[in-house]
Amino acid sequence: MNLDLTWRLLRGGGRKGMLGTWLTLGAVAVATALLLFAVAANSAFQARAERGAWRNPVPAVSGAAVAVEASRFDFVRDRTITVVDLAALPGRKPAPPPGMPRFPAPGEVWLSPALAALAKELPAAELAGRYPDTEGVLGDEALVHPDELVAVVGQEPDAPAMTAERTDDWIIAKPPVKVASLAGQPSEDAEAYQALSLVASVLMVVPLLVFGGAAARLTVARRDQRLAALRLIGATPGQVVAMTVAEAVMVALAGALAGAVVFALAVPLLARIEMQGGPWFAADLLPGPLALAGVLVAVPLLVGLSAVAGLRRVVVSPLGVAKRETPPAMRFVRVLALLAVLAAFPVMTRGTSVAIVAVALALAFLCVNLVGPWVVGVIGRITAASARGPARLLAGRRLVDDPRSAWRTVSGVALTGFVAGFLGLLSPSGFGAEVTGPPQLRVTAPAGQVGQVSAQARERLRAAGVTATVRPVKDVVVAALGSTADAATVDRARTALAGLVPGRTPTTERDDRRFGIDLLADVRVGTIVVLSVSFLVAVASAGITAASSILDRRQTYGLLRLAGTPLEVLDRARRTETLVPLTVMGGGAILVGAFCAVPFMIGGMNVAGTLTLAGCVVAGFAGVIAAGALSRPLLRSVTADPAPRPD
Repeated sequence: MNLDLTWRLLRGGGRKGMLGTWLTLGAVAVATALLLFAVAANSAFQARAERGAWRNPVPAVSGAAVAVEASRFDFVRDRTITVVDLAALPGRKPAPPPGMPRFPAPGEVWLSPALAALAKELPAAELAGRYPDTEGVLGDEALVHPDELVAVVGQEPDAPAMTAERTDDWIIAKPPVKVASLAGQPSEDAEAYQALSLVASVLMVVPLLVFGGAAARLTVARRDQRLAALRLIGATPGQVVAMTVAEAVMVALAGALAGAVVFALAVPLLARIEMQGGPWFAADLLPGPLALAGVLVAVPLLVGLSAVAGLRRVVVSPLGVAKRETPPAMRFVRVLALLAVLAAFPVMTRGTSVAIVAVALALAFLCVNLVGPWVVGVIGRITAASARGPARLLAGRRLVDDPRSAWRTVSGVALTGFVAGFLGLLSPSGFGAEVTGPPQLRVTAPAGQVGQVSAQARERLRAAGVTATVRPVKDVVVAALGSTADAATVDRARTALAGLVPGRTPTTERDDRRFGIDLLADVRVGTIVVLSVSFLVAVASAGITAASSILDRRQTYGLLRLAGTPLEVLDRARRTETLVPLTVMGGGAILVGAFCAVPFMIGGMNVAGTLTLAGCVVAGFAGVIAAGALSRPLLRSVTADPAPRPD
């Protein structure tokens, strides 16, 4: 009976009532699509970590070893090549690595599709000469991303490349390790990316949850009045709650399914976002069945719970709702909760795991949302008391009357201020000074052989037609290629010097900084992605809540118009009602976000961070003003005909 009555009321709400339903559905769809993206980002980084785990060997216990594995990095055209050396131990038959039909025999070379294509594109003296006797192409299972450059080289277990000493710095190479299998474990950089993605997910998910919860309160005044009327004519509290849950869940479920479809359609575009040196496999970005089902269940459940939480006034005091009495003011305890979390934040995040940092960050984030309506109420009282015109007085009284509704309009942008403040302080500017001057290739020679290796390097470069000055510097052989050397010349020199010192790659200074440069680029891309998601939520939230607010108060607006209030005054009051709390809470959220970033920042705030913050402030205000402007035709429409509606 309740479900049937709910459906009748939902359909019989009139054109404006259905518009409110569509706004809720749209808000839930946007929140679901972005929530799936945040969930998929974590699973995608985990999938990459698992794909690359076979290159990070785990030492075998005594007597269980079947192979020897080592790895190093090579470079071509400013791109990184991962070179994996594999050798089967005598009398053992190790299982093949992922993406290969068999274990590579000594002398065989297997290349990834992107590296094989590049080897065909470039002259052999610049790349292919380093990897002769190519036997086959690696499958996707061996690659972190589709464009990754990987070479697997088969070796004899006693070959110099498998016995020579290598550096222990994992950023440069992995020394030879006897392994029982090639299962491996996620590398250090993969774990770092997973930790960063978890923090980024918190920064994206919290505004989405707030937005999703707020979606249940869109056009809430219309629904409260309708349900209060039902309570006054005899409906029980249980019936009112059941009808509310049914209405909210029906709309939210439809919105969640629509959001899932939107996300699935967007996956091919999202897969083009380059991280860790390349785009994504589309399958990595698709959440698993359990994660998808969890989101599709959690979103309607959250919307339903939020709708029920807002029913307290209807259930307890339906007459008060019908008479439009102002609800009691909120408690100062909300501010105390925020202050307590901020006081504990430095202690909670000092020397602890990423999971606890993420929880502490989420608590601070949620407390900003908790304290928002209280601050809006205070702002409303100050605005009303200091008003010198009708527009400001209307705005102030409106903020005092319903601070929660006013907060919903600006909460998206204000919470984005938290994200911008946090990321603004953590935006790195670079890793040391920019590399300048003519390129130089350097390789460390074995102890006592630097003179012999220098002579071999001169001979190889001369034979390759590369003009270079070779000299030993302590135990390092340095080949200066001159100021006229271009990228092709550098790669010819690399190819000529390949294998000069077994297990070591000749590198330039820029090559040695490659990991830091790539990490910096990825952090910038991640910052842009997180801020883009936050602003998408903020703009959608501002636009949808602005429209629903007009629908909620259309009778009040209509009566004010009948009383002679100009439309410009109403519109100016709406802008004041939005921009004043946005200025205060946006600035406060930026400060709270910056405070939470202080324990993790290295050095002072840089130009990139300042520009990020400034850009976010400008974009936030522009988004809210644009959302208000777009809803002005709706304000004109509802004030043109103030007659009572069936709902």
